[in-house]
Amino acid sequence: MDPVIVVGAGPVGLTLSLALARHGVPSVVLDEGPGKDEQRPARTVVLREDTAALAERLAGTSFDGAGSRWTGWRSLRRKQEMRALTFGEQMPAPLHIAQHELTGALRAAVARERLVKIAVDSRLDGIDEEKDGLTAHTRGPKGTWWRGSYLVGCDGPRSTVRKLLDIRFPGRTAVERHAVAALRTELPWPGEALLHRSPPWRTSGPSGPEIVGRPLADGVWRLDWLLPPRSDLVTPDVLVSRIRETLAGWCGGSTPPYELLDTGVHTVHHRLARRWRVGRVFLAGDAAHLLGALGTQGLDEGLRDADNLAWKLALTWHDGPRPVPVALLDSYQTERRAVVAARLRAADQALPILRGGGGLRTYVPGSARGHDALLTDGHLGHGPLGAPGTYADSPLAPPHTESVVDVDTAPGAPIADVRVTAPDGTFVRLRDRLGLGRLLVVLVAPGTGVWERKHWMSAGLMPRLAAAVTALPHEAELLVAESYPGAAAHTVLLIRPDGHLVTALSGVRPAELYEAAETALGGRVPDGEPVETGAKARGPA
Repeated sequence: MDPVIVVGAGPVGLTLSLALARHGVPSVVLDEGPGKDEQRPARTVVLREDTAALAERLAGTSFDGAGSRWTGWRSLRRKQEMRALTFGEQMPAPLHIAQHELTGALRAAVARERLVKIAVDSRLDGIDEEKDGLTAHTRGPKGTWWRGSYLVGCDGPRSTVRKLLDIRFPGRTAVERHAVAALRTELPWPGEALLHRSPPWRTSGPSGPEIVGRPLADGVWRLDWLLPPRSDLVTPDVLVSRIRETLAGWCGGSTPPYELLDTGVHTVHHRLARRWRVGRVFLAGDAAHLLGALGTQGLDEGLRDADNLAWKLALTWHDGPRPVPVALLDSYQTERRAVVAARLRAADQALPILRGGGGLRTYVPGSARGHDALLTDGHLGHGPLGAPGTYADSPLAPPHTESVVDVDTAPGAPIADVRVTAPDGTFVRLRDRLGLGRLLVVLVAPGTGVWERKHWMSAGLMPRLAAAVTALPHEAELLVAESYPGAAAHTVLLIRPDGHLVTALSGVRPAELYEAAETALGGRVPDGEPVETGAKARGPA
């Protein structure tokens, strides 16, 4: 089979290539740059718990040393503290990391991965699709033709792939603008992120309606000042004044020592590509969507794009005796575009309320606290602005039957990370078994954790469930958990390779488990229906 061509060597492109390799699929990453990333401490990313786990799993390293998992969250309005939250097991902290640190770790993992090849100084300028594959042309010092089975454009907001496909990218420009600074200093809230609305100081003109402070490792902070609409250019002198007045305002009136590391202006755009798939070509990350207002993080969604698409491409690429329905790859656009569109709608509906200012809204009792809660949800990954989307309306979602039971994870949502017993008898985290090209079947069986697996594999429900798992239409791994949030004993969970729940069944029901698995893989292929196929092996030119 020809490799998958990934255009763009940013975090999304590298994540996709590593995810494909974990599924046993080779890829070629076309990097128009020299293979090095500029170090910009003010350019950071916030990843929710599950996407942070995905990045760490693929990079083969922990980001605790390179990034910062906040100890808490604090919200202020004028001089009043509105909310203080502490992160822990019940409320996991997001990961805040400089983007170049994330990209560097992913590049290092790619360098160790034999199934991924990076072609530097290779800028795409043409795509020719054929019946059994496609060919991509790059220009530059190493310009050549590349043969591939599929191509994924992860090449950013100005995506060449999107332009070559003539896909519209409508939306809104400059939804918000932020002045940004990365600096090393000591603040009164070590390890805590801070949202300060309507700060009371005005020593150097309007300081903006909102400031966000996010800690990084080694005493570094990223500060973002929301700029008023139609504000003037942010000159270096103006930015230094903002820094000094903000630090003084937070530290009792005097500016503490600080080291300025990096500055910038971050402009938020909201755009959504009309199509995410044209034949064998796909879009992912900023090439497919731009979002970022009200705490939402575009890269977090980009990594979810890569995770969603990787296992579907892998299933099609490996193909084998079971033909893959067209619906499987079509579901990538259906699922991911709907989730991002919902987040964009939620942000666009909230913006007039939160940024309108003045009027009777300002004096409505409780409105400030409601606004603060909405903003906090966006920053921390909760609610309509921040929570990961679910794929409940996906074509891969099986029908609801009488055997389906409710657990705390909704169908189509990311699973909770619990301890499970692996086939070799060891205890592992459920998320560690994701992304290996297999479906996961988890039996909730209280008490099994105190016995070796060999003692209960042949008892109770296990023989019948093991036989049902072996008979599934795709390779699956049987795991056992002592508990799962909201699940009763003997609940059976079916989980996709990207960690989204397919269904939860009461007890062992082989026929319904098989039907749910078949639907999650794109459904049965009737005679004469089009199927997805890979390409004959030819390799890069």
